[in-house]
Amino acid sequence: MITRALLTDDRTGKWFLAIVLGLAVVVPLLHLAMPPSSPFHISTATMALLGKYLCFALLALSLDLVWGYCGILSLGHGAFFALGGYAMGMYLMRQIGTRGVYAHPVLPDFMVFLNWKELPWYWYGFENAWFAFLMVMAVPGLLAFVFGWFAFRSRVTGVYLSIITQALTYALMLAFFRNDMGFGGNNGLTDFKDILGFPVQANTTRAALFAVSALALVLGYLVARAIVASRLGKVLVSIRDAESRTRFLGYRVEHYKTFVFTVSAIMAGIAGALYVPQVGIINPSEFTPANSIEVVIWVAVGGRGTLAGAALGAVLVNFAKTTFTTGFLAPYWLFMLGALFVLVTIWLPKGILGTLYDFWARRRPNEEPDAKPASVPQPAE
Repeated sequence: MITRALLTDDRTGKWFLAIVLGLAVVVPLLHLAMPPSSPFHISTATMALLGKYLCFALLALSLDLVWGYCGILSLGHGAFFALGGYAMGMYLMRQIGTRGVYAHPVLPDFMVFLNWKELPWYWYGFENAWFAFLMVMAVPGLLAFVFGWFAFRSRVTGVYLSIITQALTYALMLAFFRNDMGFGGNNGLTDFKDILGFPVQANTTRAALFAVSALALVLGYLVARAIVASRLGKVLVSIRDAESRTRFLGYRVEHYKTFVFTVSAIMAGIAGALYVPQVGIINPSEFTPANSIEVVIWVAVGGRGTLAGAALGAVLVNFAKTTFTTGFLAPYWLFMLGALFVLVTIWLPKGILGTLYDFWARRRPNEEPDAKPASVPQPAE
């Protein structure tokens, strides 16, 4: 039978979608329509900051899909986020053309500075928006598929899988730091001019990027919700709770894991692609393993296995980070973040939203869900 928690999650999801869609309309409107002197005006910096939060929320949601519902604790989702960002950054760099410092019609400035004679083959096609947007999804998705295919077929699970994903992220960080990789080395990709023919710094472009980020978060939530509410989602939960038993029933566990891991990586890549034009830079620091660990903290704080809670945790933790790192507490932020994770693990093991679900269930113990019994997934043939 459909549980109260599932029904409560549905109600929360409706509120979540309504709030995000409202922000997609209200924030750009207040930014463009209200004069700077108005108390209701939202500045460019504030809108860019909120846009970052939305991208982080989508990243957290992608991790919650694999960790909260399939039990795959990935400490490398920052890699998929960064790869999507680099794919977008390559497209934006190709749009600069002769407006760069060295005015080269083809080569980005950093390649001219390093005496590159021709464009590397893996930069071909990124002058086209459709190709770049395809690579935003294809590169993280392909990496996740190949990684998952070998890791899950080898039945690598638990802490060993987490360590491997973190090692993958660290290896990519070291590779992208190298100047001879052709991705800008330590400085990364920056000084963007246009996106789809519109100036990146224009107010209307930034407003559109914010709205698209909000819509991407909504779409990501709907896709994740459709997965976890389906028979596929029930199998994922059974893998999380009793993988050996699920395998004994005849399910090809590695196929389910690979699928959801790939979908999650694509969502993370899209989040990274939307993040880059709003912050104006992408560099190898995005691959830092600490970033991926921080995403885990977002999900844990908001509520693992709640989707909307993961997004909420990303916004709350990053708001706290923005607040505390601008004052005298900046040197102590990492200690505060670690303490937050410990406290949540001890006192709120289900996160903010998961704890609220339990509280609501205790307040209304006699409520009968108005729903039909859910079908039980049958063993695979």
